[in-house]
Amino acid sequence: MKTIRYDLQDGISTLTFDEPDSPVNTMCLQWQHDLSEAVAQVLQDQAQLRGLILASAKTTFFAGADLKGVMRLKPEDAPTVFAEIELVKKNFRTLETLGIPVVSCINGAALGGGWEVALVGHHRIAVDNPKIQLGLPEVTLGLLPGASGVTKMTRHLGLMGAQPYLLEGKLFGPREALDMGLVHELVKSDDQLRPQALAWIAANPQASHAWDAKDYKIPGGTPANPKIASMLSVAPAVLKQKTRGLYPAPEAIMACMVEGAQVDIPTALRIESRYLVSLMTRPNAQSMINTFFFNMNAIKSGQSRPAGVPRYKPAKVGLLGAGMMGAGIAYAQASRGIATVLKDVSQDKADAGKAYSTKLTQPRVDKGRMSPHDQSDLLARIHATDKAQDLQGCDLIIEAVFENRELKAQVTKEAEPMLAAGGFFASNTSTLPISGLARASAHADKFVGIHFFSPVDKMKLVEIIRGQDTDDETVARAYDYVQALGKLPIVVNDSRGFFTSRVFGTFVMEGAAMLGEGIPAAAIENAGMQCGMPVGPLAVLDETSLSLSVHVMEQTRADLALEGKTFAPTPGEQLVERLVKELKRPGRAAGGGFYEYPSDKGAKKFLWPELKALFEKPQVAWDIEDLKDRLLYRQAIETARCLHENVLTSVHEANIGSIFGIGFPAWTGGALQFIYSMGVDTFATRAQVLAERFGKGFELSEEVQHTLLSHQPVY
Repeated sequence: MKTIRYDLQDGISTLTFDEPDSPVNTMCLQWQHDLSEAVAQVLQDQAQLRGLILASAKTTFFAGADLKGVMRLKPEDAPTVFAEIELVKKNFRTLETLGIPVVSCINGAALGGGWEVALVGHHRIAVDNPKIQLGLPEVTLGLLPGASGVTKMTRHLGLMGAQPYLLEGKLFGPREALDMGLVHELVKSDDQLRPQALAWIAANPQASHAWDAKDYKIPGGTPANPKIASMLSVAPAVLKQKTRGLYPAPEAIMACMVEGAQVDIPTALRIESRYLVSLMTRPNAQSMINTFFFNMNAIKSGQSRPAGVPRYKPAKVGLLGAGMMGAGIAYAQASRGIATVLKDVSQDKADAGKAYSTKLTQPRVDKGRMSPHDQSDLLARIHATDKAQDLQGCDLIIEAVFENRELKAQVTKEAEPMLAAGGFFASNTSTLPISGLARASAHADKFVGIHFFSPVDKMKLVEIIRGQDTDDETVARAYDYVQALGKLPIVVNDSRGFFTSRVFGTFVMEGAAMLGEGIPAAAIENAGMQCGMPVGPLAVLDETSLSLSVHVMEQTRADLALEGKTFAPTPGEQLVERLVKELKRPGRAAGGGFYEYPSDKGAKKFLWPELKALFEKPQVAWDIEDLKDRLLYRQAIETARCLHENVLTSVHEANIGSIFGIGFPAWTGGALQFIYSMGVDTFATRAQVLAERFGKGFELSEEVQHTLLSHQPVY
């Protein structure tokens, strides 16, 4: 056996998981073969066994499935995969029904298949470390816990109690597991696991799982229970409302829970296997695994961070502008222990920016989730001021003022001299090229874009923009700063709109263009929701301010004029300009845009009734599938162009950035994975049809296709 060590001593058999050349244990094919061999050895030694211990030689207990193997699966592999899963569970059942006590010694994280391995034990002992994570996050990867996780968690916690841990992938620590009865004992250190396991085995010579007893009843009852039945009558509709029918995994998990609760264990496990195989061989799961596991790990491990630069965390950071963005960044910093100087043109404005942190923390204090002392400490880290000299000694200063080139240049020149030796300067601009803004800096090599998203306290992505002169050290330090805030950094090269704002603009302006063509506004908004965007394009334009979009267009027009070029607005941009300048509808913050916002509390917004008379053309034919494709394809094509133009340098940043920055549907795995999941050729064929009908925005050149193929990930 290569991945499992078998040891028999004094009647105690120990299976120690230790996958070679890997930092963690996984359910790779070799492990599956080794498990069968280990179980065969246990059966051979059964007569002399008093107990069995499951342990790990790694710093974690078990990491779960071999996801690279899942990425290679095709629909025709389903029968083979089903047989493999069934064999793993047959081995699990053999060990747990021997009639001898089985103890799982959990020395570290046990997630997904790792937690299912731990559940084999009749008694589970874990190290009392709050950093240890346990649970079944498979749903976040488009899968279900199909190595007995659904069946056992449902029988442990009941149909209602298990839902957060199965349908939402909620994780838990050892203490919470102890409270739920999922872990039976905690120890202070790894070296105490085995002695406690031996003691429990000695005290419990015969053991079995509770659900193997004839009189066992599922907590809360089966679907035959009237209370459970009433819940189940509405649960599918509630779930469909959340997933919009785009995520098959939660629906499969719920079906598996309900069906499995009505049958015996062997049948429930077989049902589980069938649902899992169906998910594993679908593009949806593979797209989500690609992005939320492999791409996410690439971001977290710093693959895009320049190498050779020492790790860095600023002690003191200055912020210029205490508006929505500056105030949000101040909170993000202070909550992570970073001293913050929040400067605005007046003390009142600076104080108002600091008050935002009070607004965010007070509800947590009121609910007992944060102590008044911790709130006081957080607020004390924010120094609100109107004096530039208070920025003296900052390791990093970020300007977050209005999107005006002259204003940004002014505050840069005023604040930059206050930096500590070796410090660097950043702009939070969302659209203006960093290389141009860096002209106001005395040290363009220490000038970088750090683009936060609103609201900062909720949005995890931060876009780092490398200007023409920005050096590696500055990019690396910006990367470390973003990670110190607990956020996800992506690094892109400079261009107008960078990556996220540029692609986001195609989404909203395609929606506006549809309205200009005469398509009903409600159909456009529903198409956005149906394809998986958080909100429709017209609604998000209102939220981000139509007047801001017009300001960006005017700035672009002026910049291009200086270069001797002409700005040619798209049909969507023309409509937005008309709405703001002619119809005086600048967006939500100024009273209304595409939507009306009633002043009555509790009243919902609604589409501005005049849109129908102004724009809708009853004679215009439209198809909902075309509308959905236009919204998704337009963004994906622009992302592909960014990759081709070297604005983006990696697929993982494109996928993570599109999902966490602009809300590209998670079910696709991101804007580029959306292309790869269907194949570049297939995507290009559909894009050509859209280009012929709806314009050049959908053209996918052969050069861009070649770039896509050269960057396609291989597993």
